Amino acid sequence: MLRIRLSALIFTGCLLCVALITIPRQASGQQAFDVKANYSKSEHMITMRDGAKLFAAAYSPKDTSQRYPILLCRTPYSAGPYGPEAYREPIGPSPLFAREGYIIVYQDVRGAFMSEGTYVNVRPQIANKGPKDIDESTDTYDTIDWLVKNIPNNNGRVGMWGISYPGFYAAVGAIDAHPALKAASPQAPIADWFIGDDFHHNGTLFLSHAFNFFSGFGRPRPKPTPTGPSDRFKHGTPDGYKFFLEMGPLANADKKYFHGNIAYWNEMMEHPNYDAYWQARNTLPHLKNIKPAVMTVGGWFDAEDLFGALHTYSSVEKQSPGAYNILVMGPWFHGGWSRSDGDSLGDVRFGSKTGAFYRENIELPFFNYYLKDKGSLKLPEAYVFETGSNRWKTYEQWPPASARTQNLYFDANGNLSFTPPAESKSFDEYVSDPATPVPFINNIAIGMTREYMVDDQRFAARRPDVLVYQTQPLTEDFTIAGPLKPSLVVSTSGSDSDFVVKLIDVYPDDAPDNQPNPSGTKMGGYQMLVRGEPMRAKFRTSFAKPEPMTPNKIEKIEFLMPDVNHTFLKGHRVMVQIQSTWFPLVDRNPQKFVDIYEAKPSDFQKATQRVYHSSRLIVSVVK
Repeated sequence: MLRIRLSALIFTGCLLCVALITIPRQASGQQAFDVKANYSKSEHMITMRDGAKLFAAAYSPKDTSQRYPILLCRTPYSAGPYGPEAYREPIGPSPLFAREGYIIVYQDVRGAFMSEGTYVNVRPQIANKGPKDIDESTDTYDTIDWLVKNIPNNNGRVGMWGISYPGFYAAVGAIDAHPALKAASPQAPIADWFIGDDFHHNGTLFLSHAFNFFSGFGRPRPKPTPTGPSDRFKHGTPDGYKFFLEMGPLANADKKYFHGNIAYWNEMMEHPNYDAYWQARNTLPHLKNIKPAVMTVGGWFDAEDLFGALHTYSSVEKQSPGAYNILVMGPWFHGGWSRSDGDSLGDVRFGSKTGAFYRENIELPFFNYYLKDKGSLKLPEAYVFETGSNRWKTYEQWPPASARTQNLYFDANGNLSFTPPAESKSFDEYVSDPATPVPFINNIAIGMTREYMVDDQRFAARRPDVLVYQTQPLTEDFTIAGPLKPSLVVSTSGSDSDFVVKLIDVYPDDAPDNQPNPSGTKMGGYQMLVRGEPMRAKFRTSFAKPEPMTPNKIEKIEFLMPDVNHTFLKGHRVMVQIQSTWFPLVDRNPQKFVDIYEAKPSDFQKATQRVYHSSRLIVSVVK
């Protein structure tokens, strides 16, 4: 985790937008740029259509020999530092923009920090607005309208960008957009907080992430203020597995720790299913008739908003067929494209400085073209990094048109086979015990680590409550590009269960160690997590209307996992692991059909899980 350097904003856990609420680390190869020497700062209260005033800080080039476009970032994480002499360093999506010459504007969204109004998490869009109705699209429109009329020396063109929560604001800002908004780049945008972003994945709660984030971010802000919560939640231990196991059922989070002070936590607990509350907070259906050029950016190993990036792109593509709409995906953690070299994550190396490549060759040219008429835009529809082979690929659509589905079958004796099994009625089984859940990492951490997305899975493979299936060493490279679809044929002795599916790249036993190798990790036999995703069985037919499992009845459970673009190299193996706990990343399922948010200790029980050999993982293969 990258800690926030503004002490008033320090929270515990992984944060939704580390790139915009902190001063990014200087990536190698970038020379320092003195913002204060080259830019003037002004602060403004901008009136919205309902009368609320929102705070904005504008940084304008001191060189007034030309007019400049405006780049706007709307954020719930502070537009500070506040005061005309307090400067943010650096400014913009990357330091390249300050050098290039842009008017950079940061705005506190409604109800956050110095802006008036009431803050609403992922505020729902209003489809048919009256003249005084507001949502984040109207606040964006009103802000841009004021900026182009009042900020001196602007050229009348505006772009938006933002990472994570600010990515959400960039996406919805493009809905019913102001005519001056010419380009928007939602980066790791929140799209649907129940199905796949941040705090919920297929009905499961990402416990450590949600608890740690809202323990700070969820505190009330009664009136405009330049400061946020000043102290962290004190867990009393660095061991998240221990802390959350001892916390007990989810209801204890408020009883033991929050004591009614984190309103949004309790709001989540009141909506355990995909009801109207969550559906209203799904931005994807609203991405229609988009007029600005859109470049959605995401990371293949983004622990927080991988779902949002992929689905924002695909939703604009389907619902706004005339829009300029492109996708960029790199081998990045959350926001890593903006502030890191992007050459590694944990023990996995990517062979080049992918972050620097993106900033110089993709991001800056995109905005320069649409906001400055500078250069010729030659970006492909999909600019995606292929992990494993460690190379950039371009496609005319995503997923690639050439991709063909192929089945990986869970066969007897732990074999992962490309051909259907001879005996489909046979099965493997394990006992899942919520009292001793499978950890999601093999080290001590209090929250969700960004490295878990590529971590070595050998520790999990050795547990009796994890099933392991793997191929023989591959005789040629095997590349998959697109979504993964587990098709599980299973039964449980309980009445509910989670099934976690993990796709893993197994390195050869003689794979050389990294050099340098500060962690001392042995890469021979390394089991790199390529993609992992849980599914809560009671939502197998509907996320809105859960249904119990019938004990010991064989049922099919199918779901989608986020896309991958990965090559399993010749000599490597493809592995799939199946388990029913992934703690404390995912909350514990009692394995009894109950409202888990109201579950009692007595509801938690062991269950025998069976996975039948007719189960398969459906992948998209490209040659």
